[in-house]
Amino acid sequence: MKLADVAKAAGVSQGTASNVFSRPEVVREEVRERVMATARELGYTGPDPKGRLLRAGKVNAIGVATAEPLSYFFEDPFARVVMSGITEICDAHGAGISLVSAMNDEKLAWNIQSALVDGFILFCIEGGPRLVDLTRERQLPFVALELGINDPTISGIGVDNLAGAKQAARHLAELGHQRYGVLAMPFFDNRSGPIPFSEVPTAIYSDSRSRVAGYFLVLQEFGIDVDAIPIYETEGEEETARQGIDYLMSLDAPPTAIFCMSDRIAIAAIERLQERGLRVPQDVSVMGFDGVPEGAFCKPPLTTMAQPIAEIGRQAVKAILEDDGEVKRVTLPVELIVRESTAPPPR
Repeated sequence: MKLADVAKAAGVSQGTASNVFSRPEVVREEVRERVMATARELGYTGPDPKGRLLRAGKVNAIGVATAEPLSYFFEDPFARVVMSGITEICDAHGAGISLVSAMNDEKLAWNIQSALVDGFILFCIEGGPRLVDLTRERQLPFVALELGINDPTISGIGVDNLAGAKQAARHLAELGHQRYGVLAMPFFDNRSGPIPFSEVPTAIYSDSRSRVAGYFLVLQEFGIDVDAIPIYETEGEEETARQGIDYLMSLDAPPTAIFCMSDRIAIAAIERLQERGLRVPQDVSVMGFDGVPEGAFCKPPLTTMAQPIAEIGRQAVKAILEDDGEVKRVTLPVELIVRESTAPPPR
């Protein structure tokens, strides 16, 4: 059933019938009622909005993509807050959101290619380079949330990871700690475990590299042998964070302070330390990075480097809606939030 069939049956032009569905205010009431009654009789529900939007060159929707499972958007505390910023701006502009995700590369490629959107916001937490390559092929505007991608040829929104990590390290060093450990976000895809400092400069994710660099630059100022600091690469979630704690605390000289590259890792670390009978911060201090709401409510409340997470999401949507073809790189500041998970080392 087509609009032309409805117009013919109702005795009006196709243009008038089209106005009934798209601009009803310009059609006389009796004509509107006749056309709508005819449409109901014929089982016609209206023009396909996809076709109208595609003809206009816009679909008024933003794609939010990740190589993580779809559950990432709902389970990860950082992603949830970013999404709150994204939805705030989308609501203000009447724009829709399409979540794009897949567990395997083939499905991800199909989802990126078939998504009916005007542009993409990329969560490059894992599989970042592949995600960027697939999105480039769509030739639509896109912006990477810089969870590891540092390509100057693409638009990106992130924070000053180096400065934030330096501030975190200075806080712990000034408390008097001498023995440190690092629970890192991914340096490479699909791996976890201890990683020597010598491998860090080769990591594909720049955020992880920058945070280690920031920690170690400041610790060197305090006379710490950074080559001896153990680094455990997690996959950014609870299970490998807990494994990392088991590794760090089994060392001959376990750390009295642990840098966690995300609050999600830090919260899991605190829980695992407590399961092992250790007190936070009396025995071990834990430092997070993100500033997610959950950090304020864990026990003890988490000391962290707070990102303007919702603002990252808001800026990402604006970058798509206001795209002019130019590459835009936005770096936002972070703030040290001192709570109760850090203290001087035990005597």
